[in-house]
Amino acid sequence: MQLKNLVDQIATLYSRGYQVIIVSSGAIAAGIEGLGLKARPKDIPSLQAAASVGQGLLIHEYATLFSRHNLKVGQVLLTQYDITHRQQYLNSRNALKKLLKMGIVPIVNENDATAVDEIKFGDNDTLAALVANLVNADILILLSDIEGLYTADPKRADKVSLIPEVKDITPEIEELAGGIGSRFGSGGMATKIQAARIATFAQVGMFIANGRGENVLIDVMDRKEVGTFFVPRKKKLSGHKLWIAFGKVTAGSVIVDDGAAKALISSGKSLLPAGVVGSKGNFHEGDAVDIKDLRGRVFAKGITNYSSEEVNQIKGLKSSEVIEKFPDNNISEEVIHRDCLVILR
Repeated sequence: MQLKNLVDQIATLYSRGYQVIIVSSGAIAAGIEGLGLKARPKDIPSLQAAASVGQGLLIHEYATLFSRHNLKVGQVLLTQYDITHRQQYLNSRNALKKLLKMGIVPIVNENDATAVDEIKFGDNDTLAALVANLVNADILILLSDIEGLYTADPKRADKVSLIPEVKDITPEIEELAGGIGSRFGSGGMATKIQAARIATFAQVGMFIANGRGENVLIDVMDRKEVGTFFVPRKKKLSGHKLWIAFGKVTAGSVIVDDGAAKALISSGKSLLPAGVVGSKGNFHEGDAVDIKDLRGRVFAKGITNYSSEEVNQIKGLKSSEVIEKFPDNNISEEVIHRDCLVILR
């Protein structure tokens, strides 16, 4: 009934002229039921087999429900590879936009039948935000089992209130969500806050709302007071920089001194060797790296012109000294050029 309710609402939005993309989960669960398994498999091949069966069952259910509204659906299965590699990124964007232009409802799911831990998104919130960025969406609506972001965990605290609007994702906001863990968080509200960071950087407004509401999608588009709204940033990033910030997986990090951090944030300059104090991880030229301050806080991300080994050789040096150190190489003056660097905070 809940799936039918959502499909009915989306059909209504299509009749009003909106274009909607669905990022859906449930392929593995559908496959487990379809195969008559008594429990969720623990080994990867069995999970992939369940997903393979479940994806067909899930898309069939969507197709059946949308056909009652004379709407067709198209399945788009993505892995992190499709987002992190530039050509695949553009191919995915073109496919989604073509489906929308043809009046077809795209049903996006992670390709659990082939994805393994190394290339999995890990949660649908992140996937949805990346898809919203991919197609330059106007609004991203994440449906949850609660109304939105509260001043405290409503399942544990008595006196809580819904936060109707978030203008800036501060450390305090992250703390309300339980904190952002490694890379994309581990689930629940933390992943939704990370999704909000991706969406708002892409100038996409994002709602967290209760998916069990009878007309939740209609209410959001009718601008009724529903859930928590995350205000998109006013400053627009280029598509290339958005891909660097959120589409490309980091391979390590570069640590800079306070002077370099200030120059990068306030002046939009390139990162020079003189401001680097070290690196972490094993990365190569052309990899994406986090840029951290002396307190270990990530404040930027970029594409490095040097490997981790080379960074440690040139850290703290002036540009002229770097040239002297590598006289026979066609080297760059910048560790990260400003055109390939994104300030995240």
